[in-house]
Amino acid sequence: MAFDIDMIKEVYARMAERVDTARDLVGRPLTLSEKILYSHLWEGKPTKAFTRGKNYVDFAPDRIACQDATAQMALLQFMQAGKDKVAVPTTVHCDHLIQAKEGAATDLKHANDVSSEVFNFLESVSNKYGIGFWKPGAGIIHQVVLENYAFPGGMMIGTDSHTVNAGGLGMIAIGVGGADAVDVMAGMAWELKFPKLIGVKLTGKLSGWTAPKDVILKVAEILTVKGGTGAVVEYFGPGATAMSCTGKGTICNMGAEIGATTSTFGYDESMERYLRATERADVADAANQVKEHLTADAEVYANPEQYFDQVIEINLSELGPLLNGPFTPDLSTAVGGEMTEKATANEWPLQVEWGLIGSCTNSSYEDLSRASSIAQQALDKGIKMKAELGINPGSEQVRYTAERDGILEVFENLDARIFTNACGPCIGQWARYNDPKNAPKNSIVHSFNRNFAKRADGNPNTHAFVASPELTAAIAIAGRLDFNPLTDSLINEEGQEVMFDEPTGWELPPKGFDVKDNGYLAPEEDGSKINVVVNETSERLQLLTPFVPLGDSITGAKLLIKAFGKCTTDHISMAGPWLRFRGHLDNIANNTLIGAVNAYNKKTNFVKNQLTGEYGGVPDTQRAYKAEGIKTIVVGDHNYGEGSSREHAAMQPRHLGVAAVIVKSFARIHETNLKKQGMLGLTFANEADYDLIKEDDTFNFVDLNEFAPEKQLTIEVVHADGSKDTIKVNHTYNQSQIDWYNEGSALNLIKKENAA
Repeated sequence: MAFDIDMIKEVYARMAERVDTARDLVGRPLTLSEKILYSHLWEGKPTKAFTRGKNYVDFAPDRIACQDATAQMALLQFMQAGKDKVAVPTTVHCDHLIQAKEGAATDLKHANDVSSEVFNFLESVSNKYGIGFWKPGAGIIHQVVLENYAFPGGMMIGTDSHTVNAGGLGMIAIGVGGADAVDVMAGMAWELKFPKLIGVKLTGKLSGWTAPKDVILKVAEILTVKGGTGAVVEYFGPGATAMSCTGKGTICNMGAEIGATTSTFGYDESMERYLRATERADVADAANQVKEHLTADAEVYANPEQYFDQVIEINLSELGPLLNGPFTPDLSTAVGGEMTEKATANEWPLQVEWGLIGSCTNSSYEDLSRASSIAQQALDKGIKMKAELGINPGSEQVRYTAERDGILEVFENLDARIFTNACGPCIGQWARYNDPKNAPKNSIVHSFNRNFAKRADGNPNTHAFVASPELTAAIAIAGRLDFNPLTDSLINEEGQEVMFDEPTGWELPPKGFDVKDNGYLAPEEDGSKINVVVNETSERLQLLTPFVPLGDSITGAKLLIKAFGKCTTDHISMAGPWLRFRGHLDNIANNTLIGAVNAYNKKTNFVKNQLTGEYGGVPDTQRAYKAEGIKTIVVGDHNYGEGSSREHAAMQPRHLGVAAVIVKSFARIHETNLKKQGMLGLTFANEADYDLIKEDDTFNFVDLNEFAPEKQLTIEVVHADGSKDTIKVNHTYNQSQIDWYNEGSALNLIKKENAA
């Protein structure tokens, strides 16, 4: 029986009435996304139609998922909320704090040794508050959720941007900051601006070397890293229904890389097959009873331009294998000659040193089986491996089944390294170099989702390219970035020219899934007697102190940094070795904005201290301002805060005394995180005003005492020579969010309301 089957049946029981009511209110057929959104309103049965991209709406998600790196701060906040138990089903998954180095057994033991304090804390809090706990080694959060919790037509939020992976099973699953999750855990509504809708029609059929990964790599090329911002991407068409469930998950997973709120597919036979294969026949049976509500109305897919804000059509029969990168997931290149051209022109290293297969994006049984078919060919045809190969299975169930079926043995026979069922290199947990900052220029290929500079190994000179698992395997074996397995031959150990045949694999294991210990620990029914202890001297964990409101009079604020170009949450709060401090706000604040490029000298972690005139690291400079009681401003470019959902990127600046972030545009999750922490997230009304900001500037907020929805704010920018510029800034705060600001944070308001 599935987890939380009664909850799932309740969702389905109310769906028909809510969808029918919404259809009447909207006055037209509904997309799948609209059906799920309108059936999860906090108010219950819909009473009005909402305007896409404008109305803020309160929703009631069905469940929450947290990974260990973000769960620490989320649960530290929940402990302050005054609740005895989480209000909706919630799980914690330990997958981020396991470093990839030697191999699964050694690496997992090391993680349990060095992070036992954090794991014990998470297990203890989970046990106390009724949260399901998945132990280190159990698997990567999004693969485990797909196998155990995702269900068609459901709504889930998670403290990781790739929560969207569950769209592969027909969910609306959205990545959020921990404070958003705390709201829902505490039994409150979750707020989201009603999203716009992008429809992607898939015609034709995948074949040969083209994989589901290539679909999202193509979409990323079309929409870029910000083209999906504020929208749900809904995939449909014959190419969609012909695709496997885990393939759909891959596509939805990387929707985070185009800034999309989430992505989803309508319920179909591939989802039913996956549910039954993962021992959730009860969910499949329940879904089949309401399946007409688990996909869009027929008129929508017949005439998509009438119902979506934007429509993209991709013929899968014409799509070829792609490589996206380096340094951004939307730079797409066809395999072979086009890559030779681009790599030569841009001086990308053509020799490939590593191929990495796994991550939450591509670590299913299907992914491993297709990649292993290429590895087996290398063994059979006598092709020597030219690069190193690393494998991260998505879950213990996938690993155990793949080992049983001989898939892992194939990789091991090629001397591949089987890492722990965890994120590993995908999120910077890869001990590749002793000194990554001074490591050499090189290229790697992986089946992950992100390839920002320093993302995988901390080396700014690593050029990372994103590809399907089967293409990753082929390129790693060939050792060349521009290898085209469709046309190029390799010389084997006998001196013969040989070519790869097309990859093959299994959508689902022919003998079914199996596992001895899936790593799940159910919580105590009554956790009231469980004490959660945090050592005051711990460097890993720190109980939170409520933020003090910033007030309605900010004057004399100094510029901390004007960030130049791309500034992701990795730039604002790096992962990698810093993950160990994710539960200790003051310690992790020491990495605040150290990856952001200073617009004035094009250096990282080197900004001017206006009090002394000297240059130093961003956190040290900010602490100097804080010691003097001076508030500061951060200025940024477009899509500021793209990438991971980590709320640390908002909490750290807030903790150190940053009052406002003023940018050309925000990534959705980061903007919300700033609001939740009681900060000002503002955008230039005139983008050219970014250029007015000078290194020695001071900022006075002229009319902050009139802070109100849909009302611009005015800022006086005072330059070092005494001259001034007055600029206007926009914001998207509604009254509830202004209340968060006035109280100091959303959590402060929750505590206040629970105490009343």
